[in-house]
Amino acid sequence: MRKEIVLEWRQRYALNGMLLYVISTVLICYMSFSLSAGGIEKPTWNALYWIILLFAAVNAVAKSFVQERYGRFLYYYTLVSPQGIILSKIVYNAILMVVLSLVGYGFYSLMLDNPVEDHFLFVLTILLGAAGFSTTLTMVSGIASKAGNNSVLMAILSFPVIIPMLLMLMKVSKNAMDGLERAASSDEILTLASINLIVSTLSYILFPYLWRS
Repeated sequence: MRKEIVLEWRQRYALNGMLLYVISTVLICYMSFSLSAGGIEKPTWNALYWIILLFAAVNAVAKSFVQERYGRFLYYYTLVSPQGIILSKIVYNAILMVVLSLVGYGFYSLMLDNPVEDHFLFVLTILLGAAGFSTTLTMVSGIASKAGNNSVLMAILSFPVIIPMLLMLMKVSKNAMDGLERAASSDEILTLASINLIVSTLSYILFPYLWRS
């Protein structure tokens, strides 16, 4: 993780680029919907936020293994275990996604009126979504790196997990926007936490085989 943080700090253009993407997308949404007389409806507000976050996650996490070269992998092989590699990248990407998500949520709320009634539930949903995007896309990025960093392969492999996760995230966040009882979202929250745990466990178990290949 220290290596990832040092590299990110030295190459700040990557983080700045992701922040610029989030901010510029929010500005485009603001300029588009500020011209409409009725403003923006709650489902549209919710959908736009998660679309922005999804593409930010793909851009942020996709570089996990893209920036690694074959010789560097051999060097890592002599220093650390493959479990340490994949877990450190998952944790680092989760922290990065949490930062991007919260910054995007704050700026999004500032530019477009925030209709969320249960802020705690909405922020919890953001944290679960950031962790879910991180675990799924990090593992898929590792698989794609063995296929020449094929971006098409990464999109295909992540699609079956990301789409159901995104649907549940949008449902829970919509409940938070409507101010429903938190018990109404308990099943989805448990399912999201279970998906994150399952994908992390599979990454821990399967990545050593991918590493040795």
